[in-house]
Amino acid sequence: MRRTKIVATLGPATDPPGVLKEMIVAGVDVVRLNFSHGTGHDHRRRAEEVRRIAAELGREVGIMADIPGAKIRITGFADGQVDIAESDVFVLDPEIPPGAGTRAGVGINYHNLAADVAPGDTLLLDDGRIVLQVEKIEQKKIFCRVLEGGTLSGNKGVNRLGGGLTSHALGTRTRHDMEKAVALDADYVAVSFPKCGQDIIRARKSLNDMGFTGGIVAKIECSEALYALDEIIKAADVVMIARGDLGVEIGEAGLPAVQKQIIRQTRCLNRVVITATQMMESMIENPIPTRAEVFDVANAVLDGTDAVMLSAETAVGRFPVKTVRHMAQICMEAEKQDVARTSRHRIDTRFSHIDETLAMSVMYAANHLEVKAISVLTESGKTPMLMSRISSGVPIYALARHEKTLRRMTLFRGVYPVPFDITSVSAPEQHAEAAARLVRMGAAMEGDIVITACGDLPGKGGGTNSMKIVKV
Repeated sequence: MRRTKIVATLGPATDPPGVLKEMIVAGVDVVRLNFSHGTGHDHRRRAEEVRRIAAELGREVGIMADIPGAKIRITGFADGQVDIAESDVFVLDPEIPPGAGTRAGVGINYHNLAADVAPGDTLLLDDGRIVLQVEKIEQKKIFCRVLEGGTLSGNKGVNRLGGGLTSHALGTRTRHDMEKAVALDADYVAVSFPKCGQDIIRARKSLNDMGFTGGIVAKIECSEALYALDEIIKAADVVMIARGDLGVEIGEAGLPAVQKQIIRQTRCLNRVVITATQMMESMIENPIPTRAEVFDVANAVLDGTDAVMLSAETAVGRFPVKTVRHMAQICMEAEKQDVARTSRHRIDTRFSHIDETLAMSVMYAANHLEVKAISVLTESGKTPMLMSRISSGVPIYALARHEKTLRRMTLFRGVYPVPFDITSVSAPEQHAEAAARLVRMGAAMEGDIVITACGDLPGKGGGTNSMKIVKV
């Protein structure tokens, strides 16, 4: 069974009849609704389709609403796109109306950009494909010399090499998008461009005030976030390594080491981590991935990422179903390696909570004994999440009664959510029922050793305090 989860972005390529269902069957665990593209109607329609198909297949599929935040972007061009050449002068001017850009310049959505840059700064457009050097600033107009040219279309991102632009993570549009995400009953909301833990704390408060009870994903995509990484991780439920903007700001050569650091740090702080951006980029146009892409996905799995994410590959690519299948196969092959099945996570540190102590005990027992499966009764999903921080080849079946809990667990590595009403059994019967459920699902058979975990008070969150090792 594949333990690494797959997040797939929905878009025009997933809309034809039957495609989304095939993708879910092929291995999609969580779908991403990218609010940077599409309309509110598109997102609502796709979310409803996901719920319908998941119910039809008897599967739990999570929904992540990715809200763009205050990403600095150019606006649009009168002719759709333009070609700009090396040594051309190109102007970024917030006073140019949307859709009126030309080869000479284009509008931007951030009116204070001129105050954040200076002559000599390097600006990178479209994930670094277009490189500009600031020559002079007149009021709000930024005159640039083109260092690397090419074809430029509207709505592309603007970054400064080294970071430092001061747009805020939570703007008016962000709050509007949050309301739409809550209305869709999203399981996760991804917050773009947080620069400190307080950005995530403020986002959580805003979402909670709107009635949101799901998880918060912090997208690490600006260089400032790396200086506040611990506090951002602790404030969030999930961290996404958004390698597009992050790679542009810190430079592509520094990205591999930073990715490994973020994965390691996130797992050490008992949070979930997603590796994203261009993982199977060539499959937008081609039916098979490049060898480099195979290595990229496999290395993320070996480093311990909970999930790998597909963006344009499934949203607008020609082969969305094949892309998911290839990614699933790569993950499963990588998971066969010993490094993906062993762990020394927190082996030399003290635990501060009973449920964490219990979770670690279960996993170390499972990794040092021929255990077939683990069954844990959970109310909030916290104990299975803590268990999933330990690399293992033993599947963790998380039995929960709340639909929201089941869907949130779709992102936890090695955890398989199973609907089960915990309150239907008394405390003394919990271990026996958890083991029996494994047998009924076909996850264990006579002679297998299994581990069960539960709490003394069925239905009460945070109370997991007992484990039992039994032979079926």
